[in-house]
Amino acid sequence: MTEPLPEATVVSLDEHRATRTDTTAPINLTKLAEPAEAADTEAGESAGVDVVDLPGNPLADWLTVPDTPVLPVWARSWTSIQENVAALGRLTWWHARYHAVRTPKYLFKTVLLAARGFFRALAGVWPWMSAQEQSATVKALRAQSKLRPEDIELAARHQAVYAERTRSRKWRFGIAAAGVAAAATGVMLADPLLQVGIGAAVTIPLAHLGRGEETRLLDQAAPPIRVDMSAQQLNDALRAAGLLKSGSGKDEKDLPRVSCTMGPVRDGRGWSVIFDLPRGGGKTASDVLAKREVIAQELGVDEIQVIMSRVRAAKGGNAGRVSMWVADDDPYLGTPNPSPLEKAERFSIWEPVPFGQDARGTRVAVPVMWQSMFFGGLPRRGKTFSQRLLTAAGLLDPYVRHYVADGKGGADWMPMKAVAHRLVMGAEDDAIEALKAMLAELLAEMERRFALLRDLPTSVCPEGKLTPDIMVKYNLPVIFLTIDELQEYFTAMEREDREQVINDLCRIARRGPAAGFISNYASQRPDADSVPTKLREIITIRYSTQVVDRASSDMVLGKGKAAQGADASVLSEEHKGVGVLVTGPASYVTVRADYLDGPMFAMLCRKGRVLREETGQLTGDAAGDVTAAADAAGITVPAIVSDVLEVMRHSPRMFTTDLLAGLVNIDEDTYGDYNAEALASALEAAGVKRTSKQVKISGSNGAGYQRRDIEAAVPAEILLSAGR
Repeated sequence: MTEPLPEATVVSLDEHRATRTDTTAPINLTKLAEPAEAADTEAGESAGVDVVDLPGNPLADWLTVPDTPVLPVWARSWTSIQENVAALGRLTWWHARYHAVRTPKYLFKTVLLAARGFFRALAGVWPWMSAQEQSATVKALRAQSKLRPEDIELAARHQAVYAERTRSRKWRFGIAAAGVAAAATGVMLADPLLQVGIGAAVTIPLAHLGRGEETRLLDQAAPPIRVDMSAQQLNDALRAAGLLKSGSGKDEKDLPRVSCTMGPVRDGRGWSVIFDLPRGGGKTASDVLAKREVIAQELGVDEIQVIMSRVRAAKGGNAGRVSMWVADDDPYLGTPNPSPLEKAERFSIWEPVPFGQDARGTRVAVPVMWQSMFFGGLPRRGKTFSQRLLTAAGLLDPYVRHYVADGKGGADWMPMKAVAHRLVMGAEDDAIEALKAMLAELLAEMERRFALLRDLPTSVCPEGKLTPDIMVKYNLPVIFLTIDELQEYFTAMEREDREQVINDLCRIARRGPAAGFISNYASQRPDADSVPTKLREIITIRYSTQVVDRASSDMVLGKGKAAQGADASVLSEEHKGVGVLVTGPASYVTVRADYLDGPMFAMLCRKGRVLREETGQLTGDAAGDVTAAADAAGITVPAIVSDVLEVMRHSPRMFTTDLLAGLVNIDEDTYGDYNAEALASALEAAGVKRTSKQVKISGSNGAGYQRRDIEAAVPAEILLSAGR
């Protein structure tokens, strides 16, 4: 019979090469002809392999260091220790509250058990108190006397035993009564606190005596852990999902199983496990990610609670290694987290922008330099709020020049008038022309910068792109382009204009990053008609709030992302401000974005204006904005004047009907009931004097307003500071 092959010995090639002293030595043919065992021994010694590990060593098993780690999994890092201690504290606090509210029930239950215990104690003492051992003798003598009544001696014995039993009962009952009376008197005369202690000392033993095998004083608490994961449950779930072979009748121990390299262990508010799929089954880690919903169902949770990712080679992984974390409940619900930008005085756009937290509460930051971003999702799911976080970071860096366009023209981006170099509101004809002019300006600036960067020496510009030093020295601030509601512009444009704008946006997103351009786009309907594929496909960072299906999710996040686990369709209506963030071909995370409301965003805009005024970086529309200058000077401009100027930002004159529609878009609650007469009265009360009630636009005459008449109602010092 063939001898079994010895266990293979792993030899480090790097160590083997390091031991070579002559890499040019010729091959020794004599050594090649030596027996295999001798050759293996020599090779092992020359490679520095420990002699203990060589085959044939009888002490190898005894001297081999175990592979088992010295510390348990939960104690291998300070972060893990903190999370598990915190989890223990939360669990203890939950149990304390659970049993505290049931204290009256426990007290009542204790009294009942003590009553049962007292009855059992009395039943146990009664034979002694009633002298039942002597009663048995009396009964036996009585039985004998019935057989032989003439036996005088037996009658005398019966009489003596009966008398003894009677005396014994008297003094035994007397002792019991005296003991009870003495105890009752002592308790009555004792301090109230001592009475409670005595009562507890008597009640607790009696309650213990009164309990039964199935009787529990405390309720069986179900801790707030909805998943009690084990290796068996994990294997069962993977087998049900078709990722492990079923075996059809084979013994369970012979079925293929995953190999857990870590866990399952408690990890914060959930369970964590890292496992390898068995070889020979033809399944990979990507197959596991694609079966997320089925695995969640088998574990008894919602798929939003299952966080899975591949473990790459850089972290010791392979194509079949998966890291999975299963939360106890939905990790994305609760009070929103305020953005750290709220308390920041300044921020450098060259640093990653704080964006939100993942399911485990870990901070997620987005590097925006050299990047372009796209935000998508259904309305009223926090898409614009999330998009504003990145733009808000640029507000706190005075060397960031903002270009903003809002196709909806609402109030979300209106505070940017205090900072933006260019601000386009709405998707009307004049706004579309302003958008086209803004893009032409950006392309010209991009080409100017590339020409400047090409002429700089390599000692100053080694990589041919913008640096912080070049930015300050040559006054080349970072360009932050923000466009919200892209679909509004594309659907309102003619075909030729649409194609031109798309090409301009693609050029900026593709070539602009090297010149310091950051693109930040958003759309509600990211389909081929609303946002062309050729624009979406060159975006590097994508974020999607809830969408209707996996196809829509792939439109925002990229083709095939849902199959990899990046699926925004699993989010529900309750997940406002929650989305899937894709930062690379294989990098994604579900993020609960930080909360930055409208008033706080407006405050950051005012702070950004002050920073730019101090550094001489307030330019463009913001420098000439009348209402922004009034706010900065602490002068109050009537709201109707400020809002009308905002609507007429791109037009020197406007018809009354168009002006009313624009006001409703800004603030429907205030201007929803306005008509021409109400508008005229409000403006007249605010000091507006119309030089003409008729305006001519594109050859048509109609009732309207001149912007210069509205600006004339603003104090002269404000107009002077705004350059008017």
